[in-house]
Amino acid sequence: MLEKSGSKSNGQRSGRSLAPGYEVVVRAVADALMLNIAMVSAIAFSVLFAANAQSSRVDASGAFGNAVAAYTKWGWLGTAIAFGVFYASGFYTRGRGYRGRYKALIVLQAVAVTFLIFGSLSFLLPNFVVVPRSALLIGALVAATLMCGSRIWSALWKRIAFTESTQLAASTGDKPKNVLVVGGAGYVGSALLRKLLDRGYQVRLLDMFMYGKEPIEDMIGHRNLEIVQADFRQVDKVVEAMQGIDSVIHIGAIVGDPACALDEEFTIEVNLTATRMIAEVAKAQGIRRFIFASTCSVYGASDECLDERSALNPVSLYARSKIASERVLQKITSDEFRPTILRFGTVYGLSGRTRFDLVVNLLTAKAVVDSKITVFGADQWRPFVHVEDTALAVVKVLEAPLAAVGGEIFNVGSDAQNKTLGQIGEMIRAQVPTAELIASGTDGDRRNYRVDFSKIRNRVGFAPEWTLEKGVSQVIDAFRTGKVTNYQEARYSNVKFLTEEAGQKLVRTTNDWLRALIEEPAPEPTTNSNPTQVAMK
Repeated sequence: MLEKSGSKSNGQRSGRSLAPGYEVVVRAVADALMLNIAMVSAIAFSVLFAANAQSSRVDASGAFGNAVAAYTKWGWLGTAIAFGVFYASGFYTRGRGYRGRYKALIVLQAVAVTFLIFGSLSFLLPNFVVVPRSALLIGALVAATLMCGSRIWSALWKRIAFTESTQLAASTGDKPKNVLVVGGAGYVGSALLRKLLDRGYQVRLLDMFMYGKEPIEDMIGHRNLEIVQADFRQVDKVVEAMQGIDSVIHIGAIVGDPACALDEEFTIEVNLTATRMIAEVAKAQGIRRFIFASTCSVYGASDECLDERSALNPVSLYARSKIASERVLQKITSDEFRPTILRFGTVYGLSGRTRFDLVVNLLTAKAVVDSKITVFGADQWRPFVHVEDTALAVVKVLEAPLAAVGGEIFNVGSDAQNKTLGQIGEMIRAQVPTAELIASGTDGDRRNYRVDFSKIRNRVGFAPEWTLEKGVSQVIDAFRTGKVTNYQEARYSNVKFLTEEAGQKLVRTTNDWLRALIEEPAPEPTTNSNPTQVAMK
């Protein structure tokens, strides 16, 4: 920011900023042609007017030839003088006044000065600068009309061309307008919906609202939001929800290692089987943009800094289900259907449905409420990303040219937020100095990985807007302002919600309901591999 501000100040002090050389030459040549056309036209008009005014017959063509011949002797000097005046007025350096709304006045002023100089030279050098006096006024008027008119036309043409190119881009369907968000009422989804609506997208949400509608209650009733409350494992509901859609964002899943381990069958149905069905329906509907939310947990444990080409080493069912889903999407990829896979880092921060089963949020809550920060596996690395930035990454990919993101995998986060859990504990204690930092052993989580995020930064220009320090401060403020009181409530934890009676009842009810609707077995997969088997490997 400081560098940009400084550059701007320097430009303002100098009053000009050089345009590209080729453009300067073209505009200078055009101005020279218009000036000389104006002068020759003025001379012709002056000679013809004088001939008609005289009672005796005068050879008008001969007089015009003599006047033009005289002009050719000093015209080069007049052109050079005019160029100097125009340059000083900012015609070719885009001076501050010339860039503003008074450009026409600047052009008129420069033309007037130029012709005053012509008149002065014809008075001081009558034998060299020979020009009819009446031609000076006419030439000035013609030159001013040509130069102002050409600039007005150029501005109008650029605006028309820009509008047409924008309309053409829109007509090709490269930028989506109608977006289906599958599973968008959760932690990431509630943040994503708001960003999409703020950008003017027509959004359709397909969600069974397992965790309730509270995460998006402030958006319910928005004119650009349509809600379809249904289980996205139900194929007829998915087909119905995709009508009139040009882009699908699939973020629905059972998220987190402990939550996925509670019911493996339910996890496979939600995270894998449904993903395949949703993608195949989208492909059959001719939807070209398909964005799938995966996780950096697929990297598992490694001492290296990993990128999208690195080997995968899952250590949990959650990670295996995401790897299997990625492979299913890659197998059905074609020239017309090229899904984009986003591997989110370890998420933190507040959203419509805040979670406190995530390490940064949980440790911060414990620091504020319990005055203790207990860190298990302090030397383990994680790539962190704020929940708002995960939503921003989805929007960036959604709005990027399809040729740049279709069929690609992107890690989502930032290199600067690769931190050890011990560093996170120290960071939190710096903001809550009354809390005690306790380094303990491990809690069975074997994940340990650092991730490279250069691809999404270079390909779509994604840069996180949040830092870990700012995210920790956000969570602290939530407690101090009373927005959050009891972080141990089941609604803040996926695994707690699913283990409580209400959550178990919901899972059983939806499973029984879904199975009752299925009257015959699903068709065999078109690929040779069984996605469920892939997930369990």
